[in-house]
Amino acid sequence: MTKRVRTMEEFAVAVGLSRPTVSKYFQDAGSVRLKVREKIEKGLQETGFRPNLFAVNLNRRRTKIIGLIFPNSLDPFYMGLRRRIESQATESGYLPFVFSSDGKTELEAEALETLSSLNAAGVIMAPVGGDDAHRAKIKALAHTMPVVFIDAPFDDEECFVGTNNEQSMALITDYLTRFGDSPCYFDMPPVTSNGRERREAYMATMKRRGLDPILVPLEPSMTWEFESYAFQEAQRILGSGGFPTSIVLCANDRIAFGVLAALNQAGKKVGITPESEIRVAGHDNQPLSEYIWPPLTTVQQNTAEMGKLAINLLLSRIETSRDFDEPSTRGEHIRVNGDLVLRSSA
Repeated sequence: MTKRVRTMEEFAVAVGLSRPTVSKYFQDAGSVRLKVREKIEKGLQETGFRPNLFAVNLNRRRTKIIGLIFPNSLDPFYMGLRRRIESQATESGYLPFVFSSDGKTELEAEALETLSSLNAAGVIMAPVGGDDAHRAKIKALAHTMPVVFIDAPFDDEECFVGTNNEQSMALITDYLTRFGDSPCYFDMPPVTSNGRERREAYMATMKRRGLDPILVPLEPSMTWEFESYAFQEAQRILGSGGFPTSIVLCANDRIAFGVLAALNQAGKKVGITPESEIRVAGHDNQPLSEYIWPPLTTVQQNTAEMGKLAINLLLSRIETSRDFDEPSTRGEHIRVNGDLVLRSSA
């Protein structure tokens, strides 16, 4: 074993075993007999040979690759999900491949085609919507491999893990109604179903409290640039008379960042002190929410728990199910409750 070993074939010759036996070991070490396994592992130490795991994966009927597809890989919420999912996937022996669709259906479709060509074992994705043709492609994929949707559900049939928007938005809306003025609602662009769910939860909570819902009139948009959209809209609102009430509840923290920036530039005092003119709250508890000025009152989304639940659900489907079209292996929806985080903005 003094000659440098470069390929699987050369390694098989070096350890005196057949190429299929060596390949079988690298696909599943537990599938070969103990003495054979010990011989291969001794050979690995002596030769320093390291197989090309990517090539090994591609030779399998179903690889050890897991695809992660997010609309925006720079969004702190998706970064938190990615961190937890990647860590647990790697510990379980899978190779996570991460794609950003940038909120575009064509990039999402390309990512799915790439993962399909790689024979990926499964996919976790936050869907961006799209027309019927695009949704049909995703639906077809879910019938051939395990897919778990995260953050926003795809439909009632496919597995999903996300925030309990009904509970979390009701929690913060109920809190804000206790200050003597009604909270008005600053919506997000309708790029995911989260916006609709949170708006409906706000409206239902206001009605339950005997109050009229107040939706801030906004220009329609399908942008994922939430901060700049909210900043421009808030500037427009401030320039035409201001917000309808002294409490602004934003659909998410990134919207709240833009609103706060516009209010601060306009010289408005934001917060809970007696001299403050307006209160602002958000939803998500992004990492920067604690450090902007004033620190943002919001709802904590448990990204670590959502990431853990999503990867566990996917691995369970990969390792125990062979017929992904069976109703018993699809359709589970898991929603994680949020927690109120009180800071000085509201």
